[in-house]
Amino acid sequence: MNKKDIQINTEKYHVPNLERALKILEYLSKRLEGVTMSDVSVALEIPKNSSFRILNTLLAHGYVLRDEKTQKFRLSGKLLGLGSKGTGAEQLLENAFDVLRRLRDESGETTLVGRLIDQEGVVLGQVGSNHPIKVFVELGTRFPLHVAAPAKAMLAYLPTAEQKAMLSGLTLKKYTERTITSLSKFKSEIKKARKLGYAVDWGEEVEGINCVAAPIFDHSGYPIAAIWITGPETRINHLKFENLGSLVMKHASEISARMGFV
Repeated sequence: MNKKDIQINTEKYHVPNLERALKILEYLSKRLEGVTMSDVSVALEIPKNSSFRILNTLLAHGYVLRDEKTQKFRLSGKLLGLGSKGTGAEQLLENAFDVLRRLRDESGETTLVGRLIDQEGVVLGQVGSNHPIKVFVELGTRFPLHVAAPAKAMLAYLPTAEQKAMLSGLTLKKYTERTITSLSKFKSEIKKARKLGYAVDWGEEVEGINCVAAPIFDHSGYPIAAIWITGPETRINHLKFENLGSLVMKHASEISARMGFV
């Protein structure tokens, strides 16, 4: 039996509506503002009656939410919860939240924890700043690797082969005037983060919003996650990066120790 025969045989057991449901979930993960049933049908080329049945089934089981006014669907936090249990993120969050609160209190800014999934980063948890003007990020939000301090911090400590594979698949889309769009410059940024022990985002995705991040390691020294602070440039500017970097590293080290890193 050759590989082609195996491929043909396995395809017989695919469930079309399950595949459609998975495509819808993936589509919704990239449309945080929400989409209508018609949007889903057109974008994914799924018949309207199928889109209607699948979305309402997902709604009934709590995997999506629907705004009654706009009739737009968006992902709920249920999938994130399942993912946390399946990837060890639940243990990470249990060990991180009190540290995030202390980091918030010491820095005054919103603090977050996240990890890499596929070719993106994802926000797993946050503790909001006490300032009246603050940065707030929806849980489950995904962020591009080349513009985010936490992604840089994790990339910097990946094993060489894994880092090389991640970098080879990057699309360096420009978001602001400070976005790094050269792969060689981005590699230099990663090396700098490795040397310093922390990474920064200087308004590279959103103008005027800066971040400082440090990696979290497991028992083997693998960068399983990162924590970071984020806020407006009026409060987090480049003159404060070094001091804030030391602060974030200190708190990240505490979480790493809880995860078994020596």
